[in-house]
Amino acid sequence: MTPDLLIAFAAYAFVTSITPGPNNTMLLVSGANFGFRPTFPHILGVNLGFSAMVLAVGLGIGGVFVAFPLLHDVLRYGGALYLLYLAWQIARSGGMSGEGGRGKPMTFLQAAAFQWINPKAWIMAIGAVATYTPQNGYFFNMLIVTLIFTLVNGPCVAAWAGFGTLLKGLLDHATLLRVFNVVMALLLVASLYPILVMNG
Repeated sequence: MTPDLLIAFAAYAFVTSITPGPNNTMLLVSGANFGFRPTFPHILGVNLGFSAMVLAVGLGIGGVFVAFPLLHDVLRYGGALYLLYLAWQIARSGGMSGEGGRGKPMTFLQAAAFQWINPKAWIMAIGAVATYTPQNGYFFNMLIVTLIFTLVNGPCVAAWAGFGTLLKGLLDHATLLRVFNVVMALLLVASLYPILVMNG
């Protein structure tokens, strides 16, 4: 892997990790509702769960979807249903305390498992493997790609939780927090549009 390719891949990892998507939307909401420290296991789950997914895709799990195309539809629609469920939970949440307080932050294992039904995560992982992983010395290159994604993705997703935590102080009124949660839930639902209209 050449230095130019490493720089190009680091830029890809940054852009795909920092832009909005289901993970970042949920981290923003979690930061705003629960604060940064309670959201930290969620951050780690996204970062390390996604990194494990990149490595698994690179080591051949993507071939399962080629062999069994039906799994692609199961992933797409199953993921969409789960995102709708999460949007509903976000819309009715009210933070850590107070009369409307419900729920708790996503755990490390929940966040890590979510990566496997997160369509944006699949697109990011497949793009990294297909575009930025040279075949010569493939296994070593795959380890480098996974490491770079881990190092770049972590601060990006943490920034979303951090921004949500900053908003927490502005959303200390129950009505404002409820409006924020409903808007974020609608944005999460809107993120389903490309998932549901894309072709296999």
